[in-house]
Parts: sequence; structure tokens; C-alpha cells
Amino acid sequence: MSRASVGSTSPLTSFRLIRRPTPTSLHATTNAAVAMPDDRRPHPSLEVVGDSFLPALKTIDRPYHPYPIIGWNCHVETIFAAFFRSCPAVRFRRQCLRTKDDGAVALDWVAGDDRLLTESSPVLILLPGLTGGSDDTYVRHMLVRARNNGWRVVVFNSRGCGGSPVTTPQFYSASFLEDLCEVVAHVAARYPNANLYAVGWSLGANILVRYLGQESHSCPLSGAVSLCNPFNLVIADEDFRKGFNIVYDKALASSLCKIFKKHALLFEEMEGEYNIQLAANAKSVRDFDDGLTRVSFGFKSVDEYYSNSSSSDSIKHVRTPLLCIQAANDPIAPSRGIPRKDIQENPNCLLIVTPKGGHLGWVAGAEAPRGAPWTDPLVMDFLQHLEKTGSGTSESCSKSDSAMQNAESLHGVEV
Repeated sequence: MSRASVGSTSPLTSFRLIRRPTPTSLHATTNAAVAMPDDRRPHPSLEVVGDSFLPALKTIDRPYHPYPIIGWNCHVETIFAAFFRSCPAVRFRRQCLRTKDDGAVALDWVAGDDRLLTESSPVLILLPGLTGGSDDTYVRHMLVRARNNGWRVVVFNSRGCGGSPVTTPQFYSASFLEDLCEVVAHVAARYPNANLYAVGWSLGANILVRYLGQESHSCPLSGAVSLCNPFNLVIADEDFRKGFNIVYDKALASSLCKIFKKHALLFEEMEGEYNIQLAANAKSVRDFDDGLTRVSFGFKSVDEYYSNSSSSDSIKHVRTPLLCIQAANDPIAPSRGIPRKDIQENPNCLLIVTPKGGHLGWVAGAEAPRGAPWTDPLVMDFLQHLEKTGSGTSESCSKSDSAMQNAESLHGVEV
């Protein structure tokens, strides 16, 4: 699950560009970036690990200036972005998919795009954070930016999130990748002539990176972006119950309980180690995970669930071009949990850490304070670069026959 932590690193005062060894594999050579032009090096306010794809990021040489007052405190910034960021109006066409285990997820496509875009237009799959969905402001801003650049966009609402139906006594979790596998396969089958990409935030980012690592050489995605990823859930959990972070813990637990109570009848007959009362009245995310999540997915304890569901262990297996953006003061995705060494050694990955930003905040840049996050232009530059240059198109990232076959088991209902 999405976890909290007060960033333990001090504010960055000097630029650190950590370069990796020269890649030796064919795929690594294809995706490695050339040296940065002298007139566009990363700004000293940013921590950068790796040098792949840096030339594609047009604004990487500009300073990160937090918005006055709001941007100088991680909690103020996190809360401001959650409650006061503007929410662009978007009309969706919902598609509910039945999964192999008789569960259901909801895909929200932008209404009218099939008339405006071609079959080969790139497709961007968006994965919101814990309990998030199509209505989240950070999702909407990224969606609008991609759509304005000619991309087809779909939001993946996990079981119970964003109004997605729950049809079996099982929600989703940080350890559960099957739904994403089936969704990607479905989208690949629906648009076989288009390149597929994905952007994930917080828990969605953790799931996405784990998916990239699991699929590795057979990944159907041509590129991906991870934002505010907690990476190491054990480390994150350690700090989630400290200080002001308890506020986030209680808020997320309350959201989980609301989703659970809407579907409580499905869980009435559950036996074994389930503690339905604990889950229904959870005061913390850990309580909810202990009563329901870890049992649903076969873990003996919450700590085992967190340890086995962390995406930090997946980075070394990623073969898809991946941009990771984190904030050093993120109260929910701790900076000390970022797998910097593995990112440095993987030529397919690039990490950017901003000195401020909070969690899902990044109230900075031209559109601050109520507009799009500072990260959005970098994300779009990265994706556009992959699409235009074909950097993400290789044998390891092509749509596999197995993905197409998996799509045949999904049944869609348009709403």
C-alpha cells in the first residue's frame, strides 16, 4: 500500500549527476542517451541518477522553485495540492472489464477520442494512487496534457476505486499484478497498431514498476513513468505512523473503510485468518492490511506483505524505458527508500529527485499554485521522445503474443 515517511535527507544544495557504467547489451545501447549538451545540463537544484534520456527533457536545466509559503513545507504542499489544485473538466466513457477471477475493473476513456484520433495514436494508461481514480486532480492534469499532444488516454480504476465495481471478496493490493496484466493486454488488443505507455502515482507507481520488472523482456509497454513511488514499503511503513504522518494514515484508512463498507456483504462468509471487524473499523492502513489485504493475497503477516510487495526489488529487472521522479521531502514516499544504486546500474532507468514537492504536490513551475504539477512537462517530454524516436520499441518491449491471448479472457461492457 501507499506508505508515509518524512524525507530523511537534507535539502539538496548541490547538483549530483550520478552516471552509470557504459552499457554493454544491445537494448541498453539503444536506450542510452548521448552526452548532455553543454547548454542544457540538469540544474543544481535537482538530484539526477543516470543519464539516459536526459537530452529529451527540455526543462531539466531550469531551477526548481517551490511556490512561496505553500511549497516550503511538505505537509502544507501535500494538503494544498489534494484540496485546492484545479480539476480540469473531462468527459469519460467507462468500460467495465471482467477479469479471469470474476473480479471487475473500470477503464475510463476520454469520450470522443475514437473519432478524433487514429488507430496508431499512442495510448497512455494512467494508474492513480491508493483509493484514487479518474477524479483525482493530478490524473486529470496529466490526461489533458497528453490528450492535447494527440495521445489517447485511459484511466485504470482498480477494484473499488473511482466507482469501479467490486464483484468478489477481494480488493487490489501492492502485491497484485494480474489486473494490470489483463488491462494492458486488453488495451494492446484493442489498439494493435499503437505504442502503449503508462504513468503511475504512489501505489499505482509501485504496482507499475513491479509489473515492468515481472514482465521484463516481454513487456508490451514502450515506456513508463513512476511518480511519488514509495518503492520500499517496509521503510515507508516505519515512518507512516510518526508525527504528522498519522493524519495521512487515518485519512487513507478512512477511505479504505468506506470502500469496504460499500461491499461488506461480499465478505460476510470469509473464514480463516480474516479479521473483518478490524478491516471495517481500521484506524490505520496497517490495520486494514492486517485484517484483510495480507490474508487475501496469502501473506502470513503485514510485514511479509510489505516486504514482498516493494517495487525497489524490481528495478534491476526493468527493460522498458522508465523515468522515476521523486521529492526529497515526500512525507509518504521516503527518499531513503529510493533504490538509487539499482537505478544507477540500469541503463533503462532515469531518476530525478526534486528538493521539495511533498506527496503528489510539486506546486512549482509556470502553472503554480493551482495548475498542473511541476512534473507534467518533464513526463510529457519523456513520453514524446520515446514515441518520436522509437527508443522504447525493441524486441523486449514489443506486444507479445501472450498479451494478446490474455486479452481474449477479458469481457468489456461500455457505459
